[in-house]
Amino acid sequence: MTGSSREMARPFKELWRELGASRDFFAVQGLPAPAPEATPEAYFAALGEAVLIEAGCSREELAARFGKFLAALGRIDAAPPVVASMTVRGGADKRGRPETLDITLVPGDVVALVGPTGSGKSRFLADVEWLADADTPTGRRVLLDGAPADAARRLSLSGRLVAQLSQNMHFVMDMAVGPFLCAHAESRLLADPDRAAAEVTALANELAGEPFDAATPLTALSGGQSRALMIADVARLCASPVVLVDEIENAGIDRRRAIALLTGSGKIVLVATHDPLLALLASRRLVFSGGAVAHTLETSPAERRALAELAALDAVLTRAREDLRLGRTVAAHKETH
Repeated sequence: MTGSSREMARPFKELWRELGASRDFFAVQGLPAPAPEATPEAYFAALGEAVLIEAGCSREELAARFGKFLAALGRIDAAPPVVASMTVRGGADKRGRPETLDITLVPGDVVALVGPTGSGKSRFLADVEWLADADTPTGRRVLLDGAPADAARRLSLSGRLVAQLSQNMHFVMDMAVGPFLCAHAESRLLADPDRAAAEVTALANELAGEPFDAATPLTALSGGQSRALMIADVARLCASPVVLVDEIENAGIDRRRAIALLTGSGKIVLVATHDPLLALLASRRLVFSGGAVAHTLETSPAERRALAELAALDAVLTRAREDLRLGRTVAAHKETH
């Protein structure tokens, strides 16, 4: 048997365990999902005429396509990407003027992106996500470990290098929280998926204002609960070394705890925000204007002291919101020092 014919004789459950994306072939081709115990040989041999007519090709052609698909998957590095540093070099603003930017980030760094709406923050995040190489409207370049990613590496890293958390995040899957997290943990080949799922749920409840449990349907989660769940999931289960956070300040979560969770898991975190509390939690701020970074600010000792005062004010506002939500009378809260 050749290497490809050996794969065709193995049960699908083994292929899925080693090459999880092999499931995607059947969805793309519009074919019925195979049984885990079946082999590709037996599956394609048993396809009915109606399925073949719908697919527009023969059993042999479909089997050959699947063999090529498996071979291509085998050439892709499935290991989680490891990034020691990420550098972003400037391009141009909306008027074509050069952008003065050359920033290098390492795991654990938190950088805030600040500026008016429409100033270019989201475009910057998109450039990072796409590993721009002077081929986006801004002309920026993103280097990994000091070198640009070629086309093959950009393709292999697609969907694995970057995790993105946005303010507009809603689930459409008809699943409960527990099974959803277990499925993600299993896809990461964790030894104890149930334990991992329980840990993520507990962490999410530390962030969310309203508690939920493993039996809560995903579609029943509020906006804040959804964001809390995804932040905990990214921090504990997601292998992506770069996290892009786009305006989560209105999500009703503990923002300081969220940032601590993400950076504690050794990730590079970029946060686009209008929230001074989030901005001052970062070590640096990129200030945007006209579609480009106008200048970079280091968070100063005076700003660190201001952060403590802002956090105290935020705690007062949080308690007032809790009073309102629970139907209590809102009273002035005095801070003790």
